[in-house]
Amino acid sequence: MANSLPHTARLLAASLRALIVLTLLTGVAYPLVVTGIAQTAFRTQANGSPLRSDGKVVGSSLIGQQHYGLAYFQPRPANGLGTNTVNTQYRLLLSGATNLAADNKVLIQQVEAAKSRVVKVNSVPGYTVRPSQVPADAVTSSGSGLDPDISPQYADLQIHRVAARNHLPVSEIRRLVAAHTEGRTLGFLGEPRVNVLELNVAVKELAAKS
Repeated sequence: MANSLPHTARLLAASLRALIVLTLLTGVAYPLVVTGIAQTAFRTQANGSPLRSDGKVVGSSLIGQQHYGLAYFQPRPANGLGTNTVNTQYRLLLSGATNLAADNKVLIQQVEAAKSRVVKVNSVPGYTVRPSQVPADAVTSSGSGLDPDISPQYADLQIHRVAARNHLPVSEIRRLVAAHTEGRTLGFLGEPRVNVLELNVAVKELAAKS
């Protein structure tokens, strides 16, 4: 018993020293180093990829928004988004997909309704959209419902409406779309895409200058 007490005390002291050292290394030093590297080399990405307009943060280039007016480019539908029903103190949207099968009647109705709306709102004097021109991403939501990008085809389809609503030349809006069209990641991953928020910020700035 006499020998066990000093032995136990030594074990406790060693454990305490290990706890302090590991806490300092993994809980203080490592986070500080990683944060320092992120803020130095990847500041924009580390802070959530925010986009600014008129000196204010208007959103993140990584998260799609649904509140654009018809003077701007429209994102993909977000039928999979839900609302927070558990903690109603906060107005939160829940990300998710619809999980509807391709032959589900509800999904088919949503797609047809979305296609009709796309044709209607994007048909302006001198330019008529045909149903066959509407790409899939214009009428279907992404898996998260928060996709920030649209296809170049969907962006092209909206050019005439955006130009007409902002009283700008079609050629200028087409130039903006081309400037904000990104190719496949690393040349082979994913598909060409257009970031809607970045494009709309550019449209707003161009309209303000005009």
